[in-house]
Amino acid sequence: MKSEFEARPVFVRREDRIRAHFLTCHISLLVYRLLEKKLGKEFTCSKILETLRGLNMTLLSKDSGYIPSYKRTKLTDALHNAFGFRTDYEFISKSSMRSIIKETKQKK
Repeated sequence: MKSEFEARPVFVRREDRIRAHFLTCHISLLVYRLLEKKLGKEFTCSKILETLRGLNMTLLSKDSGYIPSYKRTKLTDALHNAFGFRTDYEFISKSSMRSIIKETKQKK
């Protein structure tokens, strides 16, 4: 998993920076493990990270909205079901996208 998270090489020497790097890696691993559990341990680390990196949306124009720029897969469907919102519809208005982003920032 170190290679998947691209945690190496590390060019830090000061103790505070070493601790900060370790903490960042530890939190990344924790978030991944929670995500893996929420998805039922059905997908590999590399597949989850590859899919998350590819979940892009394209803004059509300033006044309209967004369309998905990614291919819908079993994993994208699992992510949508696990987190209770969809981004794979043909068109998402700007107000709907703001609502989705707002929901992801709220504590649950």
